[in-house]
Amino acid sequence: MRVSVIIPTHNEAQAIGRVLADLPSNLVTEVIVVDSNSTDGTPDLARKMGAQVIQEPRRGYGRACLTGLANTQNPDVVVFLDGDYSDRPSELPIILAPIIEGHADITLGSRFGGKSNPGALPWHQSFGNRLAAGLIRLLYGVKVSDLGPFRAGRADVLRALALEEATYGWAVEMIVKGAIAGFRIVEVSVSYYPRIGKSKISGTVKGTVGAAWFIMSRIVRYYIRRRRAGTPRPA
Repeated sequence: MRVSVIIPTHNEAQAIGRVLADLPSNLVTEVIVVDSNSTDGTPDLARKMGAQVIQEPRRGYGRACLTGLANTQNPDVVVFLDGDYSDRPSELPIILAPIIEGHADITLGSRFGGKSNPGALPWHQSFGNRLAAGLIRLLYGVKVSDLGPFRAGRADVLRALALEEATYGWAVEMIVKGAIAGFRIVEVSVSYYPRIGKSKISGTVKGTVGAAWFIMSRIVRYYIRRRRAGTPRPA
C-alpha cells in the first residue's frame, strides 16, 4: 500500500525534524511538506530529512493540504499531519489500521480518547472541538468527538469528495462530505502533547475566532446544501 504523508508548515523549524524522524519509514512511501512562507529555515530542514518540499505562498490551512494532495504520486492512502509535534507520527499505524483492514474509508485521530498532557489542548480549543463534533453528530449522524488534524483517507475517496476548502473549514469538509456520500468514517484514539512553538490558531484571539467561524459555518452550510438537494441523512 502506497502511503503519502502531507505536513503543512509555517515556521516549524523547532519541531519538523522530530516529526519527520518519528514517521515509520516502513509504512510511508512519500512525505510532502507544504510550507507557507517560513522564515526560520523549516523548508531546508525538511529537505535535509528527505521530505519533498512544496512552497505554497497562498494563505490557508486547507490550501496547504489541497496543494499537498495535488502533488502526491499515485498513493493508495493519504495521511495529514501537523508539523508541530503535538501528535505523534509514530502512531501512524493506529491511523492506518482501520483503512488497511478494510473497515474505514476515512480515519480521524481523536485527541480526547488517548494519552494527553495537561494543557496540550487549550480549554477554548477543546470546548470548540467538542461543540463542533457534537453538531456533526446531530446533523450528519457521524460518531466523532474531535476534529483533530491527524487523519487519513483512501486516495480515491478523497478525489471523489472534490475537497475545496482553503481555510480551517478543511477540518470539517472531509467529514461532512464523506458522511453525505456514505463513506465509512472511523475515529481512533491518539495521544496528544503540547505543541512545540506558538500556535497560529489557539495562540491568538484572531486565529481562534477565525477558525471557529470557518468550522461552524461550514458544518451548517453543507447541511443546508444537503437539505436543498434532498440527500437523505446517513444511517
